[in-house]
Amino acid sequence: MKIINVASARPNFMKVAPLLEEYKNHQEIEAQLLHTGQHYDYEMSKIFFDELGIPAPDHHLGVGSGSHAEQTAKVMTEFEKVLQKEQPDWVIVVGDVNPTMACTIVANKMGIKVAHVEAGLRSYDRDMPEEINRVLTDSIANLLLTPSIDGNMNLIKEGIPEEKIRFVGNIMIDTLFNMRKRSDESTILDDLGINEKEYVLVTLHRPSNVDQEETLSNFVRILEEANEELPMVWPVHPRSKNNAEKFGLWEELQSIENLHLLEPVGYLDNVCLMNNARLVLTDSGGIQEETTALGVPCLTARENTERPITITEGTNTLVGTDPGVILEHIKKHLQNGVAGNADLPKPLYWDGSTAKRIIKAILEAS
Repeated sequence: MKIINVASARPNFMKVAPLLEEYKNHQEIEAQLLHTGQHYDYEMSKIFFDELGIPAPDHHLGVGSGSHAEQTAKVMTEFEKVLQKEQPDWVIVVGDVNPTMACTIVANKMGIKVAHVEAGLRSYDRDMPEEINRVLTDSIANLLLTPSIDGNMNLIKEGIPEEKIRFVGNIMIDTLFNMRKRSDESTILDDLGINEKEYVLVTLHRPSNVDQEETLSNFVRILEEANEELPMVWPVHPRSKNNAEKFGLWEELQSIENLHLLEPVGYLDNVCLMNNARLVLTDSGGIQEETTALGVPCLTARENTERPITITEGTNTLVGTDPGVILEHIKKHLQNGVAGNADLPKPLYWDGSTAKRIIKAILEAS
């Protein structure tokens, strides 16, 4: 059985790494890795390959960045050529980026079965491009592999036949648990001169937060005021940095005391920063899940989340984008000592064995 695994953005690599490792236990499967080249900063991707032990991709589409339409069209055109040549039995797509949807459409029209890892997540906000990608992918994929029970319920509500749906758990947690001990080797806290549980980790990259001058200015204000409580660490995504420079905010950010602005960090450094933070302020979907698994308090700067289980069964709080509200939550956590608990029960199947369940489901569906 030939399976092509599609990866694009950095979180995708964390999702395919456990699968590529688990395939080694299945002689009957020939697994290939396809990198769409969606990430415009290739160095951000390369370090993840090295740290996660991911082999060089069998196929690299090299589509680069561009508008949603340009990127989707390039992926579809190039991916079709790969499928014509390889004729796989299955295509596995992960997450909710543009190539996930694009590759699903191409494979579906060519009669090749598609499995979607992380199916069923919904924010119910159609203004989010990722929501469109999720809904379209789930509507035509052959096997929908959900990370949490609410994903099953969302799909059934949309009329997806139950026989297409398998609850397998959260693949991100497989990688997190595999790498957590190794992250103790990271020297990033010493390099920055900060102590465990005595800093706030910040990650902001979503277009809705960093593409508009007013919104990004508000976050600069938040960082200026919040750093009076504890030092803050922000590994800055290229998109965020480019916009900060464009809006004339970069020098202001650099002048903020106790704010450590970093280049994008590798996965091990990132896990170390998350695991040892007193609090995390983010707009990332994956970090909402990882902080829940680590028991670290998380404030999500968005109006909605496609991962509500991180709120109902985790350490996540949805705080929107209003500066006053965010600052109030930050101060409450830091002044009152509101902390997470690494010993809290984790959501079902967030146990490090999701890759095994995924491959079992694909073999059963073949």
